Amino acid sequence: MAAYTLTGKEVLGVEFGSTRIKLVLTDEHCRPVASGGFTWENRLENGVWTYHTEEIWAGLRAAYNDLCASLGTRIKTLSAIGFSAMMHGYLAFDKDGKMLVPFRTWRNTITGEAAAALTELFGFNIPQRWSIAHLYQAMLNGEPHVKDIAFLTTLAGYVHWQLTGEKVLGIGDASGMFPIDSTVNQYDEAMLDKFESLEPAKAVPWRLRELLPRVLLAGEAAGVLTERGAGLLDETGTLQPGIPLCPPEGDAGTGMTATNAVTVRTGNVSAGTSIFAMVVLEQALRKVYEEIDMVTTPTGKPVAMVHCNNCCTDLDYWVKLMAELAGRAGSTLTVPQLYDLLYNAALEGDADCGGVVNINYFSGEPVSHTADGRPLLVRTQGSRFTLPNFFRAQIYSTMATLKLGMKILEAEGVKIDQLTGHGGLFKTPVVGQRLMAGALNAPVSVMQTAGEGGAWGAAVLAAYRAYGNGESLERYLETVFADYESTTLAPEPADVEGFEQYMARYEKALKAEIAAYENI
Repeated sequence: MAAYTLTGKEVLGVEFGSTRIKLVLTDEHCRPVASGGFTWENRLENGVWTYHTEEIWAGLRAAYNDLCASLGTRIKTLSAIGFSAMMHGYLAFDKDGKMLVPFRTWRNTITGEAAAALTELFGFNIPQRWSIAHLYQAMLNGEPHVKDIAFLTTLAGYVHWQLTGEKVLGIGDASGMFPIDSTVNQYDEAMLDKFESLEPAKAVPWRLRELLPRVLLAGEAAGVLTERGAGLLDETGTLQPGIPLCPPEGDAGTGMTATNAVTVRTGNVSAGTSIFAMVVLEQALRKVYEEIDMVTTPTGKPVAMVHCNNCCTDLDYWVKLMAELAGRAGSTLTVPQLYDLLYNAALEGDADCGGVVNINYFSGEPVSHTADGRPLLVRTQGSRFTLPNFFRAQIYSTMATLKLGMKILEAEGVKIDQLTGHGGLFKTPVVGQRLMAGALNAPVSVMQTAGEGGAWGAAVLAAYRAYGNGESLERYLETVFADYESTTLAPEPADVEGFEQYMARYEKALKAEIAAYENI
């Protein structure tokens, strides 16, 4: 980027993604001026997907230092900061602020009993990822730490709390902890009462209302950076305390913001380590579906969410393997060039991948009713096993489980005027966008900001906190996006038909996937 002179009017957006902690600095008009990042990876320890607490802070500081290095200077002050992170999961603390058990991420599928019981109790789908499912499962398991819980939050809520001292959460992130009543934009009181009437809930010394973060809407005051918080972010002491923060949001909320998909009949697809589609609803769904989450926009509008745990991880491993081969062969191809080469090769493949089927499951997928994951590549003796077909199958596998959930919304008559894609799957121009349009049989738009992702969305929410001047988020985003171009691709009939043929094989192959994780 060209040299940029800091004015103090800038805003900072931070997102803790599944594989990368990313920071985006923008000017007061939400135009990116610098970015920084740090790569990290979740761990499977004792059967639980987790990140170590020290990695959270070391990674944040490293990403912040990377941002300052790209600027060529240290930041002294900002107009606002916004934090976002992976939604759901389980971070439980005692009255002294001590984390009681290692962070349990959204990726875990260890709460089936609790999720099913709460779904029946509430008459509202509670996915295994949700914080309340993790809490209730810990209660059912008789875990000794449960009696000592004084605060329960998400990753974004935890980081925000440490930097501001405020135990708050944006409503979108809160809606992945416990159901929200969108008529009052607070946790659903009737469901809170039902939970507290359960026998395990009567046996603990706390009440659920006491544990959950306070719910805030986009634009509301969420505290300021404390002196301790400034030190956690910038160990050099250059960054000054007192900077306002916007409510911490989940990656779904920042994804909606980053794609201008916060009004009814708009939607977005976020595709990275996980993949999820969000559609802002005109009216409630007719029934409860375990494949569909009901969450909210950052302003509390009801949203149907199809969330799939697995997207690009398996694809990335194959690219790493091919990069190793290229390196051993003396190739000078960079990894980004290799991605572009392979993505574009996929467009040369047969529309149905020539009979090649890939299942990209590193973990279980509630949408497809699979309890665990084993990456699986399957083909018959007669399949056309070419590089284009192989990599097209890799890309198709990132979308296949999402398609299962989107079929439900289609059957419900949910209308979508605009569907926007963002995240790593869309970085190579055209390819992911075109194949997604074929998979969902709907036009897909990609904006110039697609590569910036949730960190930019967090910066936009921070800018709204600083410069929104009381106007609605929807109106504010119209101004922000007025300067950004987007491209839209309609589904090509051959891609639609080919993906349907692929899905027919994929759904049958799920039986092999189940056999794989049950036996290997």
